Amino acid sequence: MPKSRKIYLDYASSVEANPSSIHSLGVDAKSKLQNARTGVANVLSSRPEEIIFSSGGTESNNLAIQGTVFNWHTKKGEKGLPHIITTNIEHPSILETFKLLAKRKLAQISIVGVETNGLVDSRKIKKEIKKNTILVSVMYANNEIGTIQPIKEIAKEIRHWKKNRKTFPFPVFHTDAVQAGNYLDINVDKLGVDMLTLSGSKIEGGGGVGILYKKKSVPLANIFGGGDQEWGLRPGTENLEGILKFSHAFKSAQKIKEEEKKRLTKLRDYFINQLKHSHILKNVGMLINGDLKNRLPNNINITIPNIPSDLLVIELSARGIMLSAKSACKAGDGKASYVIKAIRPKMKPARNAFSQPAVDTAFLAGIADAGGETDGSLRFSFGRQTTKSDINYTVKALSEILTKLKKWY
Repeated sequence: MPKSRKIYLDYASSVEANPSSIHSLGVDAKSKLQNARTGVANVLSSRPEEIIFSSGGTESNNLAIQGTVFNWHTKKGEKGLPHIITTNIEHPSILETFKLLAKRKLAQISIVGVETNGLVDSRKIKKEIKKNTILVSVMYANNEIGTIQPIKEIAKEIRHWKKNRKTFPFPVFHTDAVQAGNYLDINVDKLGVDMLTLSGSKIEGGGGVGILYKKKSVPLANIFGGGDQEWGLRPGTENLEGILKFSHAFKSAQKIKEEEKKRLTKLRDYFINQLKHSHILKNVGMLINGDLKNRLPNNINITIPNIPSDLLVIELSARGIMLSAKSACKAGDGKASYVIKAIRPKMKPARNAFSQPAVDTAFLAGIADAGGETDGSLRFSFGRQTTKSDINYTVKALSEILTKLKKWY
């Protein structure tokens, strides 16, 4: 049994008190909560009072964005709509929140396009900043194509803007670092960010909990109704068992970060090399999405033109290979990945799966909307258990599947 799981079970079975209670069990629970908070803060090089626990990345992102906008609207003397900036490849919890605020006429939004390599130009972010800009939100690493954004450079541009125009504390800089926690530097001082999101769902053994780091000087409004937990910004009884589990898993991940990063980088590069030298993959015109250098060590995203992503996912799943075509939050919408569209706007949609009589219909039974706007993109993610033999098996399986579907290309 993993150590983090054992600690979770031992704790869950011995303490079920509310950390807000003043009896002895509540005081003990409060102490454990604060110890977990301090442990997370130490990893981020922040203060314990700058850590807000939530249910996950989506909630933390919403609190950062809506909390900043709502704070603006509650300030006396502020006129007009605030302005907020993001990129066109953010996680849905960022993009959809931006669009919702614009639809409700609570904010003006600017969505900056990334380059064809999946990276945003920090100068384009700077160009969008206005007098009424209060927030810039750029993800640290993309969840689909794994590209690592120039967070330090963007932070520098924002600092210069504030210093030259004396607009402190605005605009504040938020980064969704959900994909980065296991592999990248998340020292908030070095990154230069004002707010940072993490989720336990991407840390082995730490699901069901997220955090929002918020620099003490950043003004943020409570977007919920309820109690005064989490510094009055996230009401509701804390998920104490989950928080303890998350804190332990998060600290453990940092201890093996460098070693695991090196190991996975070697596997990733080996996988890329195998894909490039596969005869069948060459024939189908396979494309690798995203910058090959500035990307996560555990991510490879490819496009196989003309074949629907969902069909490929199901075929690979039948061979024991679990992967995805895009963000899980958008997996059932029957549309192509907006991230792939952003970096390959001229790519034609794949043909409809149901118009291909040569394909085994058993594999199509689970596809809600095969074809249409699907783009043939596949996201491979590696973990602590991934080995070189897994890579070899995957390349072989993919070649066999494409041979079977040769009438498609």
